Amino acid sequence: MTQEQPRDPRTREPVTELDARYSSPGAAPTSWPEGRALLAAAEVYWLSTVRPEGRPHVTPVLAVWLDEALHFVTGPRERKTRNLTANAHCVLTTGGNELRSGLDLVVEGTARLLQDDAVLRRVAEAIDAKYSSAWHFDVADGALHSADSGRAVVYRVAPETAFGFRKGDYAQTRWRFGPAPA
Repeated sequence: MTQEQPRDPRTREPVTELDARYSSPGAAPTSWPEGRALLAAAEVYWLSTVRPEGRPHVTPVLAVWLDEALHFVTGPRERKTRNLTANAHCVLTTGGNELRSGLDLVVEGTARLLQDDAVLRRVAEAIDAKYSSAWHFDVADGALHSADSGRAVVYRVAPETAFGFRKGDYAQTRWRFGPAPA
């Protein structure tokens, strides 16, 4: 792996590395700003968690990029919530189904349940702005509330390690993050 830039822990800028073993000759690593922009713009993400008995669980979710992390909403009794309660480590992925073009992203992190109404209001506003009022949530008592689906909880996943898989002119990039600011 070749190193592109050092990490700045104040801004959560990652160490960026190109894995030449899985990249085209002469390929350059994908910049974190490009990866972050795609994370913010994507509409569908795949959340991978682990069931208590160790079997994997993967499901699509909607998410927003806010404060250097992905935030997703789920029901408090859903399988993913039960999995994250037992093991908060998870992976979120997004990208395209094309083989020869595009950029696929993988974000590894630890899901943190959010219950602060002020933070949840910002998440709800970001969801409304990104996905339209069809996904509108009100905030009360440390949760989101929807007329359609009732009470929902929000998880925040700050990247610990992320990967970018550029297709076409293949480039496999790894971004390693330091600890999240307190």
